[in-house]
Amino acid sequence: MSGKGAPELTVKNCGDLRIAVIAAQWHEQVMDGLVDGALRALSDLGIDEPTLLRVPGSFELPVVAKALAGRGYDAVVALGVVIRGGTPHFDYVCQGVTNGLVQVSVETGVPVGFGVLTCDTEEQALDRAGLPGSSEDKGHEAVTAAVATAAVLRNVAEPWR
Repeated sequence: MSGKGAPELTVKNCGDLRIAVIAAQWHEQVMDGLVDGALRALSDLGIDEPTLLRVPGSFELPVVAKALAGRGYDAVVALGVVIRGGTPHFDYVCQGVTNGLVQVSVETGVPVGFGVLTCDTEEQALDRAGLPGSSEDKGHEAVTAAVATAAVLRNVAEPWR
């Protein structure tokens, strides 16, 4: 979900879902904003006891997401930021993280909220981090999308009435 045109998601009766949030440590100010937005979204949804884990960087998100997806969580939310530099490192990390998180979700059937910012500049990241003055709150959005998807999957798994 991104900026203009993002859907208005309504998620109800999800307080019993087990949700884990994994956050990278690089770019502390941006990450603090993403984590705060994610925790605020969980609170808004009535999910009071999420698991929050920190990993060194965005590249480490998929392996921890896979471990959590196999431990009974209804959804996992991955938060990170990769800012373009002067080398191809940006492209490799972004592709690896994106492919890894998609693979976790598809292989395990557990939704993975994608809250990994891939920005050209630090200013772009700050504008999406949910900080005062930011135009977007990607941590909040990633949680809402993951929990909404978990709710859909719960309805698919249960017989229709």
